[in-house]
Amino acid sequence: MPSEGLYERYINFYTDFAFKKFFGTPANKEFLISFLNALLGLKGGGEIRDVRHLNTEKLPIVESDRKAIYDVYCENINGEKFIVEMQKASQINFIDRSLYYASFPIQEQGEKGYLYKLDGSKKSWDYSLKKVYVIGVLNFVLDDNPKHTEMLTHAKLKYDEYPDELYSDKLEFINIEMPKFVKKEDELDGMLDKWFFAMKNLYRLADRPKALRESIFKKLFNLAEIAKYDSSELIAYRDSLKDYRDYYNTIEYAKAEGKAEGKAEGEKSKAIEIARNFKNAGIDVNFIAENTGLTINEINSL
Repeated sequence: MPSEGLYERYINFYTDFAFKKFFGTPANKEFLISFLNALLGLKGGGEIRDVRHLNTEKLPIVESDRKAIYDVYCENINGEKFIVEMQKASQINFIDRSLYYASFPIQEQGEKGYLYKLDGSKKSWDYSLKKVYVIGVLNFVLDDNPKHTEMLTHAKLKYDEYPDELYSDKLEFINIEMPKFVKKEDELDGMLDKWFFAMKNLYRLADRPKALRESIFKKLFNLAEIAKYDSSELIAYRDSLKDYRDYYNTIEYAKAEGKAEGKAEGEKSKAIEIARNFKNAGIDVNFIAENTGLTINEINSL
């Protein structure tokens, strides 16, 4: 159970308030640019220099279909699209949801009618697409596969027959499983580690760590300081923190209930197995009932 509140110096990065303040606000886009460059390993002149935030609500082609609302949606100067989502807890069909979200920035690239060239001639759209990234910052472990030990995974479209070759480079899914990030300050290696450390530990810190000496983190910690917020911002953060806690508690309660039910079902199955063996051995049904907790009717039905 998270113990943070308004007594901490800095806000909780996992709240909607914080995530959108840092990554979803055009005035603060330098944070998003720095994070994306670190995440994608872009350097040596290939960095993202600027991004433009886009409308986070995507309407379907057919009005009756389901729309999508992103946490953060932006594009760089090359027209590549980035969907960045913060997920507090595990969701059913999370990967399918990511695929559905990716369909909107793909289909909206379709040109309507004809394109006109400089000489006045026209041509139809040739289906050329810009790359789409779907990035999930997950406050949970995606699955329980023991082989999946990496906290950062990239999924792309590849051939089955030629696994080293991409079928297309226009779609990439990046998932960051934050619970798997366990590095301490003196173990951080590079900007990406520093971003992960800041995101996971921001609300726990009393001051900016020495390892995060870059100017971008100085600005981030300055913006994250609760004492500097006015009353409206403080109310918005308090509400966001309450939503985060309520959601977290609901998930934890469901997990506990599931474990309790599983334990009860396991004990019942064991009792049934013992009762069946006793019954097959000709032991009195009343004795079986007393020693297994099953009813006489349940035992007779075995």
